[in-house]
Formats: sequence, C-alpha cells, structure tokens
Amino acid sequence: MRTAQALLGTTLACASLLLAACQPPPPQGNTASANPAVASNPTDADVTENVKAALLKDDALKGAVINVETHKGDVKLAGVLDSPEKIERALTAARSANGAHSVNNQLTVGQ
Repeated sequence: MRTAQALLGTTLACASLLLAACQPPPPQGNTASANPAVASNPTDADVTENVKAALLKDDALKGAVINVETHKGDVKLAGVLDSPEKIERALTAARSANGAHSVNNQLTVGQ
C-alpha cells in the first residue's frame, strides 16, 4: 500500500513538472505593437482606422464621404457614391484592411 501511494505521489509530481515546463514564458515588458495596423488582435477602432486608410489610398474615392463603423471586426460602410464601380472599389479596399472580418455594404448610388 505504501509503495502504491509513493508511486502515485511520484507520478503526480512528475506530471506537474511536465505541465509547468510546457507553459509559455510570461510576457516581459510592453509587448503591444507600436503600430496597431500590425497588431495580432486589432481593436474595432484600429480596424476602422485601417479601413479609412485603405479608402484614402484609392484616388477614385478621394472626396467621397463614406461612414465606417466597426463592431467586433465586422465593418459597415455607409454613404452615397456616384457609381457602382466606386462602391466596388470601396468594398475591395475595406475587405483588404487589416482586422476586417466582414464588410456590410450600406453604400448607395446617387448624386
């Protein structure tokens, strides 16, 4: 009986040591990315800024008023553009933005 208890105790001690050795080391210092665009889990505010930056890079969309909202990585674009082609360009830009999981198109064509 004592041998069984000793064996069980030794087994549990070894298992605890193995599990502790498998844990990743704790982070040291500030590990947050200095650039939110390259953060692994960007916030909704980061995603919104990434989408706005992507929209501004497209010369065809310069001057367009596009409202960008983000909730849990899901982006909503709203506004009035002057052609279906510009709507497609806006959607493509938004989809390419870092952190955008999906894009909800609320853009319309008008003057």
